[in-house]
Amino acid sequence: MSALAERFTVIAPDLLGHGRSAKPRADYSVAAFANGMRDLLDVLDVETVTVVGHSLGGGVAAQFAYQYPERCQRLVLVASGGVARDVSPVLRLASAPFAELALVPLQTSVTRFGVRLMARAALEVARRAGTDIGRDASEIIRVFDGLPDGSAQTAFTRTLRSVVDQRGQLVTMLDRVYLAAPLPTFLIWGAHDGIIPVEHAYRAHEAMPGSRMSIFEDAGHFPHHADPDRFVGELVAFIDSTEPLRHDREAWRTRLRAGKPLRAAAVPSGSDPSDPSIPMADMPIRTGRPGGRRLSVVGGSRGTKTVGERT
Repeated sequence: MSALAERFTVIAPDLLGHGRSAKPRADYSVAAFANGMRDLLDVLDVETVTVVGHSLGGGVAAQFAYQYPERCQRLVLVASGGVARDVSPVLRLASAPFAELALVPLQTSVTRFGVRLMARAALEVARRAGTDIGRDASEIIRVFDGLPDGSAQTAFTRTLRSVVDQRGQLVTMLDRVYLAAPLPTFLIWGAHDGIIPVEHAYRAHEAMPGSRMSIFEDAGHFPHHADPDRFVGELVAFIDSTEPLRHDREAWRTRLRAGKPLRAAAVPSGSDPSDPSIPMADMPIRTGRPGGRRLSVVGGSRGTKTVGERT
């Protein structure tokens, strides 16, 4: 941050439930985090920003660009969540019912020390075995250290379950990235990411034809920590070589009306329609069926409401 702050105003908030921010019983969805970022910018009197997000923060950054396109100049996604279903088995396990009970020992200093030692030993074995997850051993230990009490652990669990279940990621940006076509976008990933596989970078890059992509060959899930000088250099070069997007509401409306072009070949026969890795625009659209209900959206000067209509 200090290197970037030599030229830019850098805002690096702890999301609600994270770090030193409050950890109330609240909404920890990606959309709610994006709302919080909008509110923070309003408080700071900042109109537009280049948004940089890592991991969960990448999902929040993409959601922010979707919800508030008029405030997003550029988008940088670093080992970002929200691209496809597959994630580390560790995250799937942590999102399982009652998995939070495994975090209870972290609430006392003695047991936290013991759990930390065991986790460090397991990660050291993973590192010596040459696994991708082992590359990020020190960073994962830091995550353990950031869960010192029950409120932090509860917030962590609620955040995780809002985006991941036992089958993988619940949300995907692929069904809406066509809206961001004019938005300068930069994808940065580690080639050995054991949390969110590097294949997600290639998939996102393919779905965003105008995007740039940089793969850090020796990095895991934290490329900005593995090589901070390269990260800052490439980020600054991206900012310097692109013009900030000026939101065109009419163009946005046109893209929404047109929708993403249907690609029948992209949806294999027999695919699970609930699979979030399949963009909604790639699915057949039914406008109604005998005996069913059709939903119509009625807009007026006082707002928009949804009306159920018998067909």
